[in-house]
Amino acid sequence: MEELRKKHLRRVKKVVIKIGSSSLTSPVGGLDMDNLMKFTSEISGLWDEGLKTIIVTSGAIAAGIKYLRLSEKPKKFPELQAVAAVGQHDLMRVYSSFFYKMDKKVGQILLSREDTTKREQYLNIKNTIITLLNMDVIPIINENDSVALDEIKFGDNDTLAALVAGLTEADLLIILSDIDGLYSKNPQVFKNAELISVVSSVTEDIEKTAGGIGSSYGSGGMITKIRAAKICSFSGIPMVIANSRKENVLKRILSGSDIGTFFVPEESKKIASVKRWIAFGMITKGSIKIDRGAEEAIVRKGKSLLPVGVIEVNGKFVKGDNIAIITSDDRTIAKGISNFTSDEIIKIKGKREKNILEEFGCSLCCEIIHRDSMFVL
Repeated sequence: MEELRKKHLRRVKKVVIKIGSSSLTSPVGGLDMDNLMKFTSEISGLWDEGLKTIIVTSGAIAAGIKYLRLSEKPKKFPELQAVAAVGQHDLMRVYSSFFYKMDKKVGQILLSREDTTKREQYLNIKNTIITLLNMDVIPIINENDSVALDEIKFGDNDTLAALVAGLTEADLLIILSDIDGLYSKNPQVFKNAELISVVSSVTEDIEKTAGGIGSSYGSGGMITKIRAAKICSFSGIPMVIANSRKENVLKRILSGSDIGTFFVPEESKKIASVKRWIAFGMITKGSIKIDRGAEEAIVRKGKSLLPVGVIEVNGKFVKGDNIAIITSDDRTIAKGISNFTSDEIIKIKGKREKNILEEFGCSLCCEIIHRDSMFVL
């Protein structure tokens, strides 16, 4: 198992490190200063060895709860956003002061899901992160909880970290949590649960092993980490889930030691950056249900989606929006950028080119989603 890890970790030069809320907060609430110092010290050591590191951090809400002396996590959304605004400041103050002692500079980037939806903005985020790295500044990224609307939130920093890893073409994503890795069963329930050292492919069975939410302060559980592994796999990036409390956890992971759970990336084909953006960066605004003939054409023959194969349109969307392609038995098989509005597709669905030309002219006579603007899952 260690040889397999070492094979994928041999050329790591850029790594995204996601640190969960449970790793940053003490059991009584507030920031765990000892563990934060441990992280900053380890990351500083990696930086000194020439490894470019990007931090995706949680912990703003937990820090805000302690700072404001609240007895529990607020339930109302505006209150949560206010707590995040206070906590984010305190969290960055601690990061900055700790890294300053090690002669390291940091830069903060706050993102919401909406920031990745527009292609130009998506690329601008990448350019900002890469420029910070080139200036020897450690980027510290968090979701912009204080302003993000609920419907456009990433919802968990595991997904955000995987998107950042793909966006920056990182060589590895490390997710640090309060659990040793992925187990065969929920270790909190089953004493005979076994730690899975290596996952070669994120199958349905692997997804079923993921449980629910972990810490009371966090927003993600094992299921969000498995989703992150899926994004990384499509992006050709290995990923590791490990326990943040382990001594020298980052160095041990990078040396190829058998620690945590290692997810092997997809290597058979390289997914283009624009298709990764379509699959994971854009917000899905609606869906199209297709017949078996269209499914065969898309999955087996690499074709575009034509109007004749569409049997149902769901949601309200415009030209240029990202929509899901769903089979007749309700499986999502692809995502892509629509060439038409939802209303236009309703008019031409199920019709052949000849009939569309006769009824609507050439303006509605083309692919609904071109293959170049489609990501097949």
